[in-house]
Amino acid sequence: MDYAKTLAAARAIEPWLVEIRRGLHESPELGLEEDKTADAICGKLGELGIPYERRGTAVIGLVEGAAPGAEGGRVVAMRADIDALPIQEATGATYASHNAGRMHACGHDAHTAILLGAARLLSESKGSMVGSAKLLFQPAEETVGGAAPMIAAGCLEKPRVDAVIGLHVQAYVPVGSVELKKGAFSGSSALLKVEIEGKAAHGAYPENGIDAILIAANVALSLNALVSRYVSPLDQAVLTIGRIQGGVAENVIASSVVMEGTLRTTSDATRELLIARARAVVEGVAASFGGTGKLHVEYGYAALVNDDRAVDLVAEVAGAMLGPGSVRWKEKPSMGVEDFSFFLKEVPGAFYNLGCGNPERGITAPIHSALFDIDEGCLAIGAALQASLALRIIEQGFHKESL
Repeated sequence: MDYAKTLAAARAIEPWLVEIRRGLHESPELGLEEDKTADAICGKLGELGIPYERRGTAVIGLVEGAAPGAEGGRVVAMRADIDALPIQEATGATYASHNAGRMHACGHDAHTAILLGAARLLSESKGSMVGSAKLLFQPAEETVGGAAPMIAAGCLEKPRVDAVIGLHVQAYVPVGSVELKKGAFSGSSALLKVEIEGKAAHGAYPENGIDAILIAANVALSLNALVSRYVSPLDQAVLTIGRIQGGVAENVIASSVVMEGTLRTTSDATRELLIARARAVVEGVAASFGGTGKLHVEYGYAALVNDDRAVDLVAEVAGAMLGPGSVRWKEKPSMGVEDFSFFLKEVPGAFYNLGCGNPERGITAPIHSALFDIDEGCLAIGAALQASLALRIIEQGFHKESL
């Protein structure tokens, strides 16, 4: 496959990509409110002659090759998240957000432009493509998680998806490079809410009460010991209690306390283990002091676990396209979360970081920062990579290219 030719084709449409990205950047919308964003996506797909279906603010496009139904014709999905964050932009860019308190501070505008670019490149070569590429424009990654509802609604079916590829721009990775990791790439999450019930009494007569604050203090200490005692030091997990609320006066023994925290792990099995141990701690410690404790769990995103074969393919294609030194390896998984994980639980694939940083131009601010921006040279690179990966998987699966 001629990766240089694909990259050149992507760079030829760079003004188009930049225009799309800046248009989206100026009009950011929060999760499940992305109506104008979805309108813009549908408009571009229509211009390209790519059929699509809109479900709420989710958009699913399909680029069909010359013989998509032929035996062995694979279907590859590519995903772009489309929502923004509740942040007031401070970049001062000419294309800065026009919506007060709203900003594409996580690069989802870039992801959307890149996927549209990949769609354009694939559409132009679909005559020789024996298979199909699904385009998943996903809402609400930053909030309630739009991936799981899209999957439940059948986005991976009709035609059934064989592999899925996703990316995320990162300013700590220089433009022209990618960052990869096999296995666990980012963590799972769960919100923990602990309710402690004791008995109120005057502070001068503690024997008449059951001190919910004392119970909560012991529960908090015990919870913080779980990771060190129940998780292998070769595994990764973090449990943080971020809020404790209770008591009515300085001289009254508190009758109730509520604590809230977050649990992050790099495997769903470890998450379940720690939740079970946390429940035992909450109930057992509270009972030992004569009170009661309840643990409520709200599950967040699953751990994002890459398929090693797919990661090898990304490394091969990126290295061939971008040259020596362009592939960087992530040493440890992030304990942040990413709902692309739900796609990977259904079909094999890979998620990687695309470099968008440029220290010489001062583009170094991290994602979720009011100063976040990208080197827009990453748009053509991302589009070329995604299109090339889709074609490679359609043609050969995760197998290495014959030399």
